[in-house]
Parts: sequence; structure tokens; C-alpha cells
Amino acid sequence: MTGVSGVADLPLHGGHVPPWLARLMLKLSRSILEVMLTELGSEEVLRRFSNPLWFQAFNNVIGMDWDSSGSTTVTTAMIKTALSEIGGDVRVAGGKGAASRRAPEEITKYGEEVGLSTAVTEGLIKVSRLGAKTDTTLLQDGFTLYHHVLVFDGKGDWAIIQQGMNTSLMLARRYHLAWFVSRDPTMEPHAGVASDIVGKPLNLTTRNSVRVRTLVVDLAQERPESIVRNLRVINTYLKGVKTLTGLEPPRTIVRDLPYYRPVNVNSRMLNELRVAYELRPRNVEELLLIKDLGAEAVRALALISELIYREAPPLRDVVTHSFSPFKYAYAIGGKDGVPYPVKREVAQAVISELSRLINEARLEGKERLAAFRALRRLAPADAGEI
Repeated sequence: MTGVSGVADLPLHGGHVPPWLARLMLKLSRSILEVMLTELGSEEVLRRFSNPLWFQAFNNVIGMDWDSSGSTTVTTAMIKTALSEIGGDVRVAGGKGAASRRAPEEITKYGEEVGLSTAVTEGLIKVSRLGAKTDTTLLQDGFTLYHHVLVFDGKGDWAIIQQGMNTSLMLARRYHLAWFVSRDPTMEPHAGVASDIVGKPLNLTTRNSVRVRTLVVDLAQERPESIVRNLRVINTYLKGVKTLTGLEPPRTIVRDLPYYRPVNVNSRMLNELRVAYELRPRNVEELLLIKDLGAEAVRALALISELIYREAPPLRDVVTHSFSPFKYAYAIGGKDGVPYPVKREVAQAVISELSRLINEARLEGKERLAAFRALRRLAPADAGEI
């Protein structure tokens, strides 16, 4: 398998998971994950979860509709519980809403369970925080994060799965980051993007944004009063008023883009700029790790970078290809009846067969899983290696 990570856009529709289906989905998730850990090992399991297309196929196979509400949150919760029950060396920390904020303490707890050193555990906590800030502050695409998990193993390898909501479009966008794509979760962490929506977001995660990133960090060390003076000039220009300074941008500005709207200079932003000035961050990582530093403050600094100091940030979405994993929804059906109601007997048969293979592998060695490999012949011709 080639490692692909990135983003998936998901149109939303409602529906909940009934208790009987939740139990079935958990059993199926556990059976699949046990086979994967036995056959592939923890590193490959992490690589699979870093692939948004594979994740969506897994979501469909266990009975979730491809675009249903909970296709990320419910599936991730099932994976988290299943991996904990299996007791191997792969764990999931975080979750939806308030659960996402418990990621640091869960990383510490699960890190002890899989034998990680304090230094590695602290590194994973930093990765978790930076990953969340990257897709809210450095990449400003109109989606607000509400779900964040870090999947990691006993070697300290990791993958992040997080999701944001765009309430005006009624779309959720899922982000996948992984250690093998970039050890720095703030610099090109998305190796691939699966999306039908292509916009022009503020994107400070790309390598051609390095000069802008440096300038943003330098600006954060300036007195807030100086930054506010520049913002007043910029806001005047963005409102369509010709400035006395004769301000001209280094590129044509499209004012209907969210990035080019005027900055709301309020007490909250002033406080954020004041804290940054006092802490004097030396790089983007230190800037992002400043508590409560918001996306609006970074957007303000990026605008100053472009309009005052002539360094324009990239406005390129990182979409690379589109893909529909809908065919995997035909495995056992979907919870909302798409493409048909979940077939309990089929799901139970799959669970029983996977359990048999796992037990035989434990008794007679991994070669018994050759039978499982043979199931690939039944996969769709274009399924590839996901």
C-alpha cells in the first residue's frame, strides 16, 4: 500500500445508530482490526487510518452510510473502543467536542499502557496540539474543528483524524495527518486530499509559504499598537476606500474571498497580540502553542505580510483527486438504509469468519491468514491497495 493521507469532504444527513447496530459495528470493527494487527502490524494499521479513502471504506463496511451524520465521530469511537479491548500496542486518544480536549491526558494514560517513555509521550501531546492548530489556524478554509483524535502505537508513530464543520455549506471536512508524511504537523502534513469542493483558503502549511510564516512570526514579536496601526490601513483598503498611502497589493485581490475581509480588531485580538509580544515566539510551532491564539490574529498578521511587507501567502486548496468509496457501503448495508438496511446475518457471518481466522492464526501461525488474503480476489477491480 502507498501511504496517502489528506482531506475528505462529506455532505451531511441525519440519523442515529440504534443500540443493536452499535454492538454489531463494534464487534465487526474489533474483528477487522484484530486481523489487521495480526496480518499487517501496528505501523500499517496507522498508515491505513491516515488514508481518508480507506477510512471511509472502513466506515462503510461496518454499517455506516457513506455521507451520514457520525461517519467520522461514530466510526472513530468504535475504533477507539475496539483497540482498547484488543489490548495491543495501538491506541486512540481524543474524540468529539469535549472528548477532543481530553486527548493530552489520554495520550499520557495510553502511552503508559503501550510502554512509551515520558519524552515520546510529551512529543505526541505536542503533535496533537499542533495538528489541531494547523487545520484551524494555518489552514483557514471555512471549516471549524469539532472532532480530533490521535492514533498512535508503541513506537511513537502517529496519525491524526480530525473533522471540521462548515455550517453555511452543511459540509464536514475530515483531515488526516501522519508521521510518515511530515514529522512536522505544521508543514505540508496532507499528502493527498479527496474532495469535490475546491476553494481558495489561507494556506500557511505549504513549503512556498516559508517566507510568509517567518514574517508572521516576526510580526507577532512587534508591539500590538504597531500591528493595529497597520490593520487600520488594511481595513480601509479592504472596504474599498482608496488610502492616503497609495497602498497597492502585490497581486490582484478578490474581495469576496474570506481571507480578504476586514479584520475585527477587538479586545480579544489585542490581548492575543499582547501575549504573543510578551512570549516572543521563535518559530511557527511556538506561535501556535500560545494558548488561545486564534485564527483571526494569524490572518491579520498574514494580511500585514501581504499588503504592507509584500509577502503574499498561498491561497491554494490542497485538493489532489476525488474518490467515491460508496461501493463499500454494499458490504452489509448502511444504518440509514443506504444503499439498503444493514443485513445482520451478513455482518454476523463476517464477524464469525474473521474470528475464526484470528483464532487459527493464534494457534497455528500467521500463515493461516493466507486465506484472508485470498479474499482480495473478491474486492472491486479498482479497489487497489487501500
